[in-house]
This record gives sequence, C-alpha cells and structure tokens, in this order.
Amino acid sequence: METSPSDNEIWDAIIIGGGPTGAVAGIELARRGRRAIILEKAEFPRFHVGESLLPATLNLLKELGLEPALRALPHVRKFGADFALGGKGVPTEIDFSHGYCRSYETFNIERSLFDAMLLRGAESAGAKVRQGTAVREILSLADGDVRVRTDAGELRGHYLLDASGQGCVVGRHLGTRQSANESYLRKVAYFNHFQNVSRADGPKGGNPLIVMMDEGWFWLIPITEHRTSIGMVLDADTAKRITREEGISPDRMLAWGLNRCPAMLTRLREAVRPETNNVAADYSYRCRPYAGEGYFLVGDAAAFMDPIFSTGIFVGTQAAMSTARLVDDILEARVSPTGARRQYCRQFEQCTDTLFKLIGQYYDHSFRELFLQGSGPLAVHRAVIGVLAGNVFPRPPFKLRWRLWVFDQLVKLNRKYRLVPRRRQFSLLKQAALLRNGKRQEVLGVGTKA
Repeated sequence: METSPSDNEIWDAIIIGGGPTGAVAGIELARRGRRAIILEKAEFPRFHVGESLLPATLNLLKELGLEPALRALPHVRKFGADFALGGKGVPTEIDFSHGYCRSYETFNIERSLFDAMLLRGAESAGAKVRQGTAVREILSLADGDVRVRTDAGELRGHYLLDASGQGCVVGRHLGTRQSANESYLRKVAYFNHFQNVSRADGPKGGNPLIVMMDEGWFWLIPITEHRTSIGMVLDADTAKRITREEGISPDRMLAWGLNRCPAMLTRLREAVRPETNNVAADYSYRCRPYAGEGYFLVGDAAAFMDPIFSTGIFVGTQAAMSTARLVDDILEARVSPTGARRQYCRQFEQCTDTLFKLIGQYYDHSFRELFLQGSGPLAVHRAVIGVLAGNVFPRPPFKLRWRLWVFDQLVKLNRKYRLVPRRRQFSLLKQAALLRNGKRQEVLGVGTKA
C-alpha cells in the first residue's frame, strides 16, 4: 500500500493506527469526501490477538459494504458462546437468537487477515495509507490545526483521530492515561494459537468457550477449520504468586494453567500445543476526556476493558463511525467542535460504563450462578445476551436497561437467598495444590497427576 502524498497537504483527518478502528474511520471519512490519512506503524499483515466478533460488528460491516470481503476470508461462523466453571461439567450455551438482538450471526476470524482486509477497504474508499510510519511527536492540538511528526516528516490536518490502540498516543502525550483502580480489572493474559482442538459438530462448533475460575478465566475460540485461539486471564497478584511459588516463567504460564483446568483439558486431548505463549499485562484503563481541542480518542486509545465479552472491535468500530461523522459535521458547520466533543464523550461514556459494570459483575460468583442458569423472570437474561451481542452503543435501549437493573438486584438477592441452584466454585490455585500433593480429583474430572 505505497502512497506518496505531499506532506504540505492539509488533511481533514489524520488517523493514528490502521487497525479495525482506524480503518473504519478512514472508510467513513473517505466516503464522505474527506481527505483522510491513516498512519500505521506496523506492516500488515501482523499478528494480533482478539478473534471473536459480535453480531453488531457484522451489521456495521454490512453497512460499509464489506460483508463479501469478510466472508471471503477463512472464518468460523458464530451464533453464540458457551460458558462453564473450571471443573468438569456441561457448559451453558448462550444463543444470540434468544436475546434482544437485531441479528445473531457473526464470525470468529484471524485478526491478521481481518485487519488487512479492512485497511485495504480504507484505501479503496479513498483514504491514504502509510504503513511502517509511526507518529513520533504531537506538535499541535487545536480545532482546525493539528500537527504530528512522523518518521517521514511533519503532517498537518484539521483533526486528529487517535486509533492507536493500547499505544494511547494522545493519552500518553497529554498524561491522561489512567490504569483502572478496581482490583478485578488488573489482569495478565497469556495466549497463543493451537491446532486440532476438540469442538462440537455443526453450528455450535463455532461457539467460543469461556471457562471461569476464582482467579480469572480461560478462552477458547475456533478461528479456522483447524486453528483455535486459547488464552488464560489471571489476576495480576495471582500471576505474580504463581511465578514466585511455582517457578513458572510468563511465557510458559498458559501450559501450566491448562494442565490444571479439567474443563479445558477435555478439549485438548488431541491438540497440538505451542511450547510458549504471548503475554499482555495491565491492560484496563481509561484516557479521559475522550475528546478535546483538535482530537478524538477512538476505541482502545480511549479505554480498554477486560476482553471477557469480546467487545474491543465492536466498541472501536462503532466509535470510529461516530467520530468520522462528527468530524464531517464539524467541517460542514452542522455542529460546533464543542458540541461534537460533548456528544462523543457522552456516547462513549454511556457505552463503556455499561460494559465496565457488566465485566465487574462477571467476577461475582452470584452473577455467574444466575448467568449460567440461562433463564430468568421478565426475560432479564435476554437483556444480558443483548448486551453481549453488542446492542449497547451509544447506550442500551430502555428495554435492556431496566432489565439489566432487575438482573443486578437478583444478583444481590442470590448472595443471601438461593434463587438458582448453587454451583461449585473452581480455584486454579487450590487445584494446583491438590495436584502438587498427589491427590486425585475425581469430582473435578482429573485422574492423573500434573
């Protein structure tokens, strides 16, 4: 994707980052006749974790006319997700068709291919793309006048859209990136791709599997016919403890955890496992304000949440469409810069507040018991499924909001009164101690020593 635009040109929008968020912003701006340039520090295709799309994301790609290109890539169709506790047991299937959703089909896909397809789409729409070009310095941030210094020189534009992901270029420049204070959001993730992992036959074979434990959770996502993304997310303090007490290096932590989780081992009997894993740490944060003079923060560059519900691409692409339209409105004088910033910050805050709250509840065992029940009065479970499908930007509709409130009250009641059957909690550390002492765990389905 070689381009050679004049560095003296004034761009309507300079977009930092060519991932899904930046690419979608570039597509929408270009289709509105705006001069947009995307600066991507990497050369595509490049590896990126996060392969499970929400139904709302597929709807957005259909709106952009990218569905044929998406379906041409290797993918696995997805109609829901399976959730289980770490011991041996039958997972609970969450079917998107049972929720308040506009549609319920979506895909699991390899991010390197998906991201490259979107970036090609941005270039085809008319956006300029520079790969292998990092932003080294932000020189000016003002409405109608932004300047950045790149490896190739200085660029000028009217507005800057930061879609740099966890790089948080503008947030770090302004000193606004703040890690989450809540202990349940301080996590470390270990992940890699596996071959020949067991999965169900038919349409359910594309369901991601989420396995919950006291210390975090595992994911298992089929992304091609034979390849599966597998990861483990641990509390940061737990990860340090395991490293210290068990002598496990971070790049070997995933294998250590898998060997101690019965629900995951049942899927790995014939699997070809990689020897090591990738690591990502301390990744929940916010960069407020999400917009200021001359700039908008989009997707992960604005806030990053625990990826338990695969909301990253959904939030990023929805925010990208919103910011692209707002920038166009500003330049057409349909809205003032101050009004556009206020509108965007409100949208992004409402959306992420809902998701942050749901993520916090997910680590509450009472919530897990009710969620795994798969049903509830007043169809409250359908509201949770609706959020998991992406029916949340710029905020959940009223029929979801009041049901989510009721669900929250039921979670509180279930702590004191048994509203649903109790489920045994699973602790990875306790399981490791039992196995270390040579004890068999027939109840949990482990019959051999680790």
